[in-house]
This record gives sequence, structure tokens and C-alpha cells, in this order.
Amino acid sequence: MTNRPTVARTISTLRRSIQAYRDQGERIALVPTMGALHRGHVALVRAARRRAERVVVSIFVNPAQFAPHEDFGSYPRTFDTDLKALAEEQVELVWAPPPAVMYPDGFATRIAPEGAALAGLEDKFRPHFFGGVCTVVAKLFTQAMPDVALFGQKDYQQLRVVTQMASDLDLPVKVIGVPTVREKDGLALSSRNVYLSAPERAAAPVLHRVLRACATGIRAKEPVGAVIAAGRKEIAKAGFALDYLEARHALTLAPVTSRNDGPIRLLVAAKIGKTRLIDNLAV
Repeated sequence: MTNRPTVARTISTLRRSIQAYRDQGERIALVPTMGALHRGHVALVRAARRRAERVVVSIFVNPAQFAPHEDFGSYPRTFDTDLKALAEEQVELVWAPPPAVMYPDGFATRIAPEGAALAGLEDKFRPHFFGGVCTVVAKLFTQAMPDVALFGQKDYQQLRVVTQMASDLDLPVKVIGVPTVREKDGLALSSRNVYLSAPERAAAPVLHRVLRACATGIRAKEPVGAVIAAGRKEIAKAGFALDYLEARHALTLAPVTSRNDGPIRLLVAAKIGKTRLIDNLAV
């Protein structure tokens, strides 16, 4: 029978476990999540296992990264199922603080990231988002004190922002991006996919197909602007309300105009029905 992970809900409990691992000379990997775990999260855990003797998974639905009109209240919460999945992966420690532990009365400090956090992508549509992400991730890093932390590349702008934050603040943790896990038809796994109706789910893989087509065109030296414009039309034709489809520098997320402007990342965000999906692809 698989052992259920230990669930730490106070910082003192978490740090006692972390110190016990340190006393044994073990490396620690952190996988930050908001729960509702799927195969993409399992891939993060397995990648973490390859890099450290101990894997800590945090489960915390962070209110600071949701605007009032967003889905904080309805965001899927499947804690018991998540614990079973983590037990199957032999995760021994889950950090699941209540909101009052993460943001106690009188909490007054926020991180305000710049650089890639102000690239005009997710920040244009969710201006509150990266401040909330950086604040909670910085707290997770100082609470769990990991050697490495693993994030999915699906949230690519977030990965760049968190990587920069850890570097700028001299946090002693290496941030590692793990490739996006997809369904067979190309749809990137996301906890929000459960919101899709059957017709919406059938249309959703269009985003990945357009990214692939755009990457092929740019590699073939077609004009970047024309390739992106054609991709935007295809997404709209499939019934999406497009927030953005952009070609950006893969590290800085600055706009690019040609294939010679450096490593390129294509990024897309669009809503179908009431569900907002994001994806990205390297060129």
C-alpha cells in the first residue's frame, strides 16, 4: 500500500521536515502547484525526482494572482485526489498552507516585477498577475528552501519572470522549466481544461496547430508579421476570442521582427466560451 504524503500546514512543521532532509545531506526539489493535479504536474514531480533525493510539492490556490472577475472561487480543488496521485509518485511531503498562514493579518509586502513581467502579454490582460505570482513564489522559496524548483513551460512568461526574480534577489534556488505535456491532439494540459464543453474541447487544439504552422513558416524565412497575422485569422476563424498571438525573444520576451532577432518563442492566449487557454512553442 502506498503511503500518504505528510501534509505540512504550518511553517514550523514544514521546516522541521526540511531540516531533517538537510541533516541527511539530501537535495530538495520544490514543485509549486495550485492543486487540481494532472499529468503535467506528474511530469514535474518526475523531473524533480531526477534532480533531488526529496521532492516537496506545494498546493496553494493563491488569491493574490486572481483579479475579482476571475475564477478564484470556482478554481478546481481536488485535494484528496491530489494526495493520492502524489502518493503514487512517492512524494513524502506536501506543503499546503491555509491562506492565513501565507498571508496573515497585517501582511503588507508585495513584489513588483518588471522586465519580462511587463512584456505586454499576460500582464496586458492580467496586470495584477505577476506581482501575485512573484510574491507567493518568493515566499515558497524561502519557506521550503529548495535547491531546485520546477515549473512547466506552458506558463512561459511566468517561467521567465520567476527565473529573473530568483536571480535578481539572489535566492539560492535553480529554476528549471519542464516541457509542456499535451494531449494526443496537441492541447496543452491545464487544470482549466475541465471547463471546456465538448464542442470547445474539439476546437481547442487549433491553438497548438497554429503555433506549429507559424513556427514552420518562420523557420522557412517567411516574414514574421505575415505569419503571425495569418495565425491570428485562423484562431479567430475557429471561434476563439484572441487576446494575443506574438513572436517574442525567448529570453527577454521583447518583440521580434525577423528570424535573426534571436531565439524566438511563439506565445498565444485566447478564450473559447468561458475558458481562457494559453500555449507557446519554440521556433
